[in-house]
Amino acid sequence: MEHLTKETFLQKVFNYEVNKEWKFEGDLPCIIDFYADWCQPCKMVAPILEELSKEYEGKINIYKVDTEDQQELAAAFGIRSIPSMLFCPKGAQPQMAQGALPKESLKEAIEKVLLNQEVESSN
Repeated sequence: MEHLTKETFLQKVFNYEVNKEWKFEGDLPCIIDFYADWCQPCKMVAPILEELSKEYEGKINIYKVDTEDQQELAAAFGIRSIPSMLFCPKGAQPQMAQGALPKESLKEAIEKVLLNQEVESSN
């Protein structure tokens, strides 16, 4: 998992200084985890994202943005509560999710939003 600064975000995700409309810059769909070191729910999500980054290696990228360190980036996306995760598919609009989501919810979002695959429900 890579920590993004404003500079790397502009290169790898979305150059909001150049483009007014969403234009994904990345090679692979990605999740951006907006977090802070003091945030307890963020700490609960971190190991799950670590596992998912290994499970989906080569299919998606998972990035982290420290909202304390990268305040401009957090402000650009209207981050008011953390953890917030931005799901960025290729060729579609990004979707924001807030709160500490369980692993199953994150996997479902990865499959549906990022990989455009129907998830078979286990009900």
